Amino acid sequence: MSDDAIFREIQAKIDENPVMLFMKGTPQFPQCGFSSAVCQILDYLGVEYGSANVLASDDLRQGIKAFSDWPTIPQLYVKGEFVGGCDIIREMFETGELRGFLQDKGVLVAA
Repeated sequence: MSDDAIFREIQAKIDENPVMLFMKGTPQFPQCGFSSAVCQILDYLGVEYGSANVLASDDLRQGIKAFSDWPTIPQLYVKGEFVGGCDIIREMFETGELRGFLQDKGVLVAA
């Protein structure tokens, strides 16, 4: 698959899902600890999110890294904006910043 084609596929997933997680495995069966941690955080916060298993396609696994210019997976997008990987999401969660960010973006109802 060409870079243009995979980038269009990635952009379509981001456009279709207000919160989109590119991860290893699925939310029900994460296949790496980092992906699992991000799913646990999103689930704890009660955020609805789409996901794409990068292990299902080498084009997707390599394409998402080029698309975001970010070398690691998972990668979280909110309302089209790249937020970060596991370390950034975990840090934002621990400081309380993630909840406020998600509320500001309109994807999380205030508790």
